[in-house]
Amino acid sequence: MNQEKLNIMKNKEGFIAALDQSGGSSAKTLKNYGILESDYNTDEEMFDLIHEMRTRVMTSKSFTNEKILGVILFEETMNRKILNKLTSDYLWEDKQILSFLKIDKGLEEEQNGVQLMKDIPNLTELLKKAHDLGIFGTKMRSVIHSYNETGIKKIVKQQFDLAKIIYNNGLIPIIEPEVSIDSKDKEKCEELLKKEVLRYLDEIDFEVIFKFTIPTIDNYYSDIIENKKVIRVVALSGGYKREDACLKLSRNHNMIASFSRALLENLKVSDTDQEFDSKLAESIDKIYKASIQ
Repeated sequence: MNQEKLNIMKNKEGFIAALDQSGGSSAKTLKNYGILESDYNTDEEMFDLIHEMRTRVMTSKSFTNEKILGVILFEETMNRKILNKLTSDYLWEDKQILSFLKIDKGLEEEQNGVQLMKDIPNLTELLKKAHDLGIFGTKMRSVIHSYNETGIKKIVKQQFDLAKIIYNNGLIPIIEPEVSIDSKDKEKCEELLKKEVLRYLDEIDFEVIFKFTIPTIDNYYSDIIENKKVIRVVALSGGYKREDACLKLSRNHNMIASFSRALLENLKVSDTDQEFDSKLAESIDKIYKASIQ
């Protein structure tokens, strides 16, 4: 494990930018950016356009390590280049920003109130490739929709089982058991989720990062944040608009952002470079301030 990178993740103020929209969500991301589905014909063209958008974000003069600790990348982005460098090399060598790789391959159909992750084929090979490319960690998402003890326990077990494999391959896992903000049982789900997470933390012998939905009760995950096996706890925006997400996050001390939609909100392909940089700088500043409260 690279100690310099680990120290940044453990101790530096800032947040993680989530730029890991995959095939399923790329079209929506492009639409929000001002590129319609009628503007491209194939998946390859779509991925070219999404990479151009991500490149514009990551090369912006406002996108710096003063406020951004790391970036979560889609596998397609990891394999591509920015300014003639592999993405992770560009981020680290030019900006001293860490890279994380989204490794999950989507979600199973809902069962027992949750959506588990689909099987990840060739996981070991993917982790080795990521490690060789200088990727610092990984991220994997599953979703809790409603309170179901069996479902929530399965979510946590699957996440920790994979986390151990990831850590043993030299990468830091971000565990993301999202609780839907639309869940009628959100607070009750969070109660069992925390209980299960703390139980597994007692048993493991490695370090992890958590990515949680902003909790219903402020500072609800403080005992997880303080656990010696937890490097950092980050928050997903989960569908909240940026202003709302930042307000909620700011009430949760020592929890930092890992926003996607909220980060990219209002950015348009038609923006001039000056307009784009200005909008992105405003977004980054608001999310950063919410992360250091």
